[in-house]
Amino acid sequence: MAATALFLLLLAASHLALCAAVSTDDYNPDVDLSTPGIIRRHGYPAEAHTVLTGDGYLLTMHRIPRPQPQGACRILPVVLQHGLLGSSTDWVFLGPRNGLAYRLYEAGYDVWIGNSRGNTYSRAHSNMSIHDSRFWDFSWHEMGVYDVPAVIGHVLRETGCPQLFYVGHSMGTTMFYVMGSERPDMNDKVRAMFSLAPVAYMSRVKSPIRYFAPAASDLTFFMHLFGHDEFLPQSKALRFLAKVACELTTIEEHVCENAMFTLVGFDEKQFNMTMLPVLLSHSPSGSSTKTLAHYAQEINSGKFRKYDYGKTGNMERYGTPEPPAYNISNIRAPISLHFASNDWLANIQDVEEFSLKLPNVVFSELVPLLSFNHLDFLLAKDVPYLVYDRVEQLMDKLQQDEWDLDDI
Repeated sequence: MAATALFLLLLAASHLALCAAVSTDDYNPDVDLSTPGIIRRHGYPAEAHTVLTGDGYLLTMHRIPRPQPQGACRILPVVLQHGLLGSSTDWVFLGPRNGLAYRLYEAGYDVWIGNSRGNTYSRAHSNMSIHDSRFWDFSWHEMGVYDVPAVIGHVLRETGCPQLFYVGHSMGTTMFYVMGSERPDMNDKVRAMFSLAPVAYMSRVKSPIRYFAPAASDLTFFMHLFGHDEFLPQSKALRFLAKVACELTTIEEHVCENAMFTLVGFDEKQFNMTMLPVLLSHSPSGSSTKTLAHYAQEINSGKFRKYDYGKTGNMERYGTPEPPAYNISNIRAPISLHFASNDWLANIQDVEEFSLKLPNVVFSELVPLLSFNHLDFLLAKDVPYLVYDRVEQLMDKLQQDEWDLDDI
């Protein structure tokens, strides 16, 4: 539990750092609001939907609804899927005009925002309690095999559309790649998938998480380090710290600010300190420790493959001593890749190696800013014109079945 305690202390320090930049007079009510509450406060409609997965998990989806005309599908819906320890709030942090969820709604899209199993909004099961260890026995494999298909099916049933657009960040991309390989029938339901900070191959990860990766070969020890069952849920203590008034020097502010980005890379110039109270009151949003362990295994193996239970466990589950690799050639949905130079989790070379094995990459672009990092895809001051403008342009052309993208 030592590593978890250290991480929480770093998060607490980061919460306190906000006080150096934001006075109590600048209190942002989004700190205390849910995702639908934030959306409504900014003048947009919001809905919450419950989605039942094939293995019994109850997921909450949030929606900025733009209903279709009766019996028609004039414009395809969009699903936004967060990354590890994230939630639906990730897509609205930047507010109207800048947040991708708002921008897509303003562009005429029906926006659906997912929450993966185990996070703040998806902590329920049809017949298991969250206090049961079996509830937390999942990784991004199950999210890809069960969560994403259930979400896509729900959205298409609700809208009456034959296809949708999918935008994933980090683990949201991993989940989709698993679905595409394990559930190839689902590929035809996706007009195009947009990968922001794609994560599949991880052998070149620069994040300090790589130093803990060897421990993933022993799940019991790994859970001793990072917590049994659940990893970093949102807590009342963290939410309280997000609102506490304090005094810090400029030096302390920058030390704490950097601590928050230790695992993903830091881009000081692109981060708006006034966002920190809202960010830290909603993140981390929680997941299973097994999910983190599965990523650590990817770092060790350099492969994109199923969870490694050890030789005995693998023989019982897969019939082979090693976990099988995902069949990347099954991922037929059109994919647009967007990656960054300063991303410590989605390394450029790892992304490029993976892209060569994807059968239908329609667009690939390195963000034209050297300092751009993993979280900048959600939080950067300039992400609207560095990334989101491009995503919207591509989406609009693909919406019209214009597959010649040379002029983008």
